[in-house]
Amino acid sequence: MFNFNYQTPKVIAEIGCNHMGDFGIAKELLQLAKNCGVQYGKFQKRNNKELLTEEQYNAPHPNPHNSYGDTYGAHREFLEFSQDQHAELKKFAESIGIGYSTSVWDLTSAREIIALEPEFIKVPSACNNHYEMLRCLRDEYKGGIHLSTGMTTGEELQQVVEFFEETNQAKDRLVLYNCTSGYPVPFKDICLLEINRLYDKYESRVQAIGFSGHHLGIMADIAAYTLGAHWIERHFTKNRAWKGTDHAASLEVPGLQKLMRDLDHAYEALRYKETEILEIEQVQRDKLKFRTK
Repeated sequence: MFNFNYQTPKVIAEIGCNHMGDFGIAKELLQLAKNCGVQYGKFQKRNNKELLTEEQYNAPHPNPHNSYGDTYGAHREFLEFSQDQHAELKKFAESIGIGYSTSVWDLTSAREIIALEPEFIKVPSACNNHYEMLRCLRDEYKGGIHLSTGMTTGEELQQVVEFFEETNQAKDRLVLYNCTSGYPVPFKDICLLEINRLYDKYESRVQAIGFSGHHLGIMADIAAYTLGAHWIERHFTKNRAWKGTDHAASLEVPGLQKLMRDLDHAYEALRYKETEILEIEQVQRDKLKFRTK
């Protein structure tokens, strides 16, 4: 059984592409996340011509109802912000007191976001085997590297950690997130005890362990925190009925507020007694404790 040194939970509102290509909505979601008490807002950055094959780019969206273009490439371009827009999002986030970060999906996007010098950059599960991009992040960037482990084998994850250990950077820079890649993920597939597995193998080798959830409700996030996840990442939207893949697996404002409330309460509760009989108990002990005659 682990004896965790519980820290104040660090929460990331994963805005991703839930802005639906609207820059005003992106800024509004940052403000709403800040209002909920979240420490970071996170987006995504793709160079779609680099990331997708020509066939993928020109194919129809697999779910036309969620598409913002006639092809998957056009859909992705509609949702994409430029480097200058990301720089403006970072500036706006800092002006309201919330951290900015972005997931990067390709080498060009990695270099564009590195130039903005965020506190950390996220590697999504889909790209944690993109070693050209990982090398760029490892060797050309000084901030934290947060990496999701969805749809990743144990051997693949071991190789990623060893890659950062080659230059002695895993311990100080790498955060591993337990994650199941699905939208939304049923409870039986969240597999929270994988957090224990990450601790068993990597606690002494990486900076921290986190949890990235695509599930419904907030129970799993609280459980992940009690299992030792220092970072909690949740998709965030203003309206779960909006058009797009991620909205259904996202929290709206009331849900994010409740998550922050309950994480704060969990942090308060996860401790040992300071004395055998707490002050609050002493009153009840004096009144109710059985006394031998």
